[in-house]
Amino acid sequence: MDLSGKERALEESYPALNTAAGIKRLLAERGALELRQYAGDYDAVLMLIDLQTAITAAKLTDRQSEAIRLVYTQDLTQEDAARQAGVARTTLVGHIDVAVEKIAAVYEYWGWHGEGYSLDSIAEVAE
Repeated sequence: MDLSGKERALEESYPALNTAAGIKRLLAERGALELRQYAGDYDAVLMLIDLQTAITAAKLTDRQSEAIRLVYTQDLTQEDAARQAGVARTTLVGHIDVAVEKIAAVYEYWGWHGEGYSLDSIAEVAE
């Protein structure tokens, strides 16, 4: 099993975790990563642990956490998630947007402080 090849493939799949777009992609594919972890993909396990750590470190509000959970964990449409949360769809989208910015800021902090995530390697992969 080529672990470095698998690691490269994951980095190419998620080249910008310090951006909102990168976080949204990671959140959207969390289910696939969970399946990969059960197939023995250690890098998927690490990505899921890092994601959960970043979510916790981002100190999301209850509404932001709920919006993320409904859309990305329960896989509801924004309309259905908003209805379940009792808010307008635009409000729900606002909660998600702020939440993913906070999570991306955690990854960016990690990158600048050498905490297991390198912005330099991300830039190289993105080129």
